[in-house]
Amino acid sequence: MADLLLSPKYKAFLRCNAPVEFLEGTTAAGKTTVGAFKFVLKVAQSPKRIHILSGLDLGTIEKNLISKELGILDLFGGLIKYNPGGRGENSLPHLALDSPSGKKIIYVLGYDNKARWKKALGGQYGCLYIDEINIADMEYVREASMRCDYLMATLNPDDPGLPIYSEFINHSRPLPDWEQETPPEILQELTQEPKEGWVHWFFSFEHNAGLPQDKKEHILQMVPLGTKLYKNKVLGLRGRATGLVFNLERKNLITERALRHLLLDKAAPVSFVRFSAGVDTSYSIHSPDTFAFVFTAILSDRRKITLAAEEINNSERVLSGKAPLTPSDLPALIVDFAERQRQRWGFGRSIFIDSADEATILECQKYKRQHGCIYEFVPAWKQTQIIDRIHLESGWLARGEHLIVEDTCGPLIREMNLYSWDEKKDNCPEDRNDHTINAEQYSWLPYKYEIGTTDLK
Repeated sequence: MADLLLSPKYKAFLRCNAPVEFLEGTTAAGKTTVGAFKFVLKVAQSPKRIHILSGLDLGTIEKNLISKELGILDLFGGLIKYNPGGRGENSLPHLALDSPSGKKIIYVLGYDNKARWKKALGGQYGCLYIDEINIADMEYVREASMRCDYLMATLNPDDPGLPIYSEFINHSRPLPDWEQETPPEILQELTQEPKEGWVHWFFSFEHNAGLPQDKKEHILQMVPLGTKLYKNKVLGLRGRATGLVFNLERKNLITERALRHLLLDKAAPVSFVRFSAGVDTSYSIHSPDTFAFVFTAILSDRRKITLAAEEINNSERVLSGKAPLTPSDLPALIVDFAERQRQRWGFGRSIFIDSADEATILECQKYKRQHGCIYEFVPAWKQTQIIDRIHLESGWLARGEHLIVEDTCGPLIREMNLYSWDEKKDNCPEDRNDHTINAEQYSWLPYKYEIGTTDLK
């Protein structure tokens, strides 16, 4: 049996006893190696005889988990045998493990082969391992996960909009002792209702005690700094690797506490000079499109700050038993949002609403006549074309002239990490993942000449 070098965090991972564990992080972090090792140990401890080891396809599983150096065969030696063509009553490819409680069978399944895994998933199983769950067939994940006692899955950072995150990963949480080692960008996405015992682990280069320093340096040299590949593979952060419209960097994010400190800094004082709000709407009950409310400020040094972004989805309301919103419901919600921001930051009288949504604008104007209101509901000023808005905003982001309060702008940050160029329409962004982005643009379009250090002609 080979020796496996373990960092303190991986030792804590091996000691952790949880029903569901997700291992996310950078490339070359050791997730697959140590995860497979723990999986076999869990199989040995399980009272059940049948278990499942799964990945993209048989070749990938053999290469990455079974046959490689420090793979399952290398680590467990004569205790385990691989039968790629099946053997005896077990016609499927499987591993046979001699454990203290008897022989255990681990089916080896590629989630690319639906006919095979459909055949295998006929009963209850002990332990389930899913390698690279972010690219797995969702039907397989749903069906296999409900049949096991213990689930372990590894994943590489990917598109945060994939259903695997909302249905599974984002229901998990890091253990308190290791929460500080999970990047804030990932912590802010683990917001689905927590499920008891579901643990999220984040591993990086630093946790891989077996990774030579020269190998780590080689990886760092080969991945260009500032690219999305660097973000995914080296920083271990989620986000589409190619085709993103905006390059959102750490310098563009600020906490509410840091912003308030900035406003009180006597050495370099800045102040708010303008507030405004933007609203984008979608009443569909059959899509993920949202109502989006965004509150914006401009500072005396010409920086733009997004102070708050909120969204509501009609399809989610229907699923939770609530009535879908109609245009007559929106005025009170918009005013409530604006009032909360006024009390928190300051008064922005103008609220710019998508000019294509005449029904909502008319309802807001009727609300003002009937109830009295300090706010002006204005059709969004959309003469500036979308490509020009993107050009302006990209420049502000690159120069650090557009800040986003990360505590209160989660929906906007998520969309900016998803908003992509349309692969089917040349030089055009996709018509999705853009509702808070649109609302935010409505809030600043009338004041674009007041933002940034580059003069606009």
